[in-house]
Amino acid sequence: MTTQAAGVLPSQQLRALIAQGALLGTPDILPDQVQPASLDLRLGTQAVRLRASFLPGKTRSVAERLSEFEMHRFDLGTGTVLEKGCVYVVELMERLALPQDIHAVTNAKSSTGRLDLLVRVITDQGVEFDRVGPGYSGPLYAEICPRSFSVLVRPGMRLNQIRLRRGQSLVSDADLTALHAKTPLVSDGPALISEGLGFSVGLRPSTGHLVGYRAKPHAGVIDLDRIGAYDPVDFWEELHTSTGQVILDPGAFYILVSRESVSIPPGYAAEMAPYLAMVGEFRVHYAGFFDPGFGYAAAGGAGAKGVLEVRCHEAPFVLEDGQIVGRLVYERMAEVPDALYGVGIASNYQGQGLKLAKHFRMN
Repeated sequence: MTTQAAGVLPSQQLRALIAQGALLGTPDILPDQVQPASLDLRLGTQAVRLRASFLPGKTRSVAERLSEFEMHRFDLGTGTVLEKGCVYVVELMERLALPQDIHAVTNAKSSTGRLDLLVRVITDQGVEFDRVGPGYSGPLYAEICPRSFSVLVRPGMRLNQIRLRRGQSLVSDADLTALHAKTPLVSDGPALISEGLGFSVGLRPSTGHLVGYRAKPHAGVIDLDRIGAYDPVDFWEELHTSTGQVILDPGAFYILVSRESVSIPPGYAAEMAPYLAMVGEFRVHYAGFFDPGFGYAAAGGAGAKGVLEVRCHEAPFVLEDGQIVGRLVYERMAEVPDALYGVGIASNYQGQGLKLAKHFRMN
């Protein structure tokens, strides 16, 4: 019996699992849902408004627990607004029948995070958000909480994604250091390697003083199907500085950018994670997977900036240019995907700098 390689499962192995019935969809999973190292998940037709977020616990299903927290349920129909500050659960069109040697993690897609749209997966007998245990068989549910903007959603929309793993896939700091020496992971500065690749905030742009955006507190509704349709001025305030510093306001949501340009080689994937809670009164939202090839082919291999989704907590906090705010945790792929990010597929953020979600017009 052939032992299959450990690591994150690439696109060709995801398609094999779909063919075997380990990944199922109603309707069937579409070919373009398969990404280099993940599978896009689709919203189903029914939503439930909750009075509070919850986890089902080790002995209960999501359906059993919904009655405790349900306020009302409704059909998404041809389009329904999910209101800012409210909590909803939508059963996804996909369900799993995983082999015992495969586990999974889910995360919001990049555009979802850039809208400050909190989307987390819960499963039957689940005790953590966004974690799916080995051999899980059952439905998947998306908990959705719009935090800055109300959004209009429809069945079939893809707000999050699932990444499947076999065995141990994390890259140690020693191996990450060796990889950087062979294939630079940071192209414009030193690599700070400690429990992943650290990255800092960039607040001294090469031209001008625009360093980010702050979400307006009373903006309109965003239709998630409308790409490049909205004027940023209606939803965002520009953030300028000539000092390399910005003061974060408690409760406000910001889009900033990393100082470093990073690269994900073809045999690896990465996930954005918080750095340390002790570095300040803010949180960098880790709303995305970084696929194999991200930044790798951009500008001749010069890397791509990481967009940072930042929320300040209880007290105003000064961020300074070059301050470490997060890290990329690298993982090995079980094999190199048959398609890389930005190479022959629609990749919205390859070679990016400071960039809002794809729904906004950018000059």
